[in-house]
Amino acid sequence: MAGFLSGIRSLYLSVYNWAVFYGWFQVLYLAIKTLKEYGHEQVYDAVERPLQLAQTAAILEILHSLVGLVRSPVSATLPQIASRLYVTWGILWSFPEARSHVLVSSLVISWSITEIIRYSFFGLKETFGAPPSWLLWLRYSTFLVLYPTGITSEVGLIYIALPYMKASEKYCLRMPNKWNFSFDYFYGAVLVLGIYVPGSPHLYTYMLGQRKKALSKAKTA
Repeated sequence: MAGFLSGIRSLYLSVYNWAVFYGWFQVLYLAIKTLKEYGHEQVYDAVERPLQLAQTAAILEILHSLVGLVRSPVSATLPQIASRLYVTWGILWSFPEARSHVLVSSLVISWSITEIIRYSFFGLKETFGAPPSWLLWLRYSTFLVLYPTGITSEVGLIYIALPYMKASEKYCLRMPNKWNFSFDYFYGAVLVLGIYVPGSPHLYTYMLGQRKKALSKAKTA
């Protein structure tokens, strides 16, 4: 019975990883093609749907961690996925004024290269038992550049959207109301920017530790 359940787990995770890999590959292809042919102003329109699907699918990874399907701790998985969902839906989808900025291109290229490597790594691991050594190195090394470029793009786009949040008052809740509660999306975004300050170095340090552990283990294997 245990072997059967283990097989079902591997099959599910294999299908999941390869499906999301395809989504991110599509994002990268469309981003580069559009950037080359039409310029950065058109990149978001080209990648919107596959970007939203691929990034939203990552919600399942939080569930995977919670139920023990994968070993990744929720404390590391949740902040990264939450911040990306916030930028995908709470910024780019909600405020079209930010979509034509060049930071959208650096964002989706950084995200998609990172995720193509990550999902192919785990897809091969679940399908064949182990990924090739070169992919292991890419999995634990490309973030050294792509994480800073991705985070810089996220923070930049949130900042760019701030004036439009304030002017539109979108998602704001004003008093009086039946809940006797008020909320200002603009100040919520400022708070999110504040969280990036300690959160980004913490996650980067965590990934450096994971890199050292993974590559050291690979050398002794």
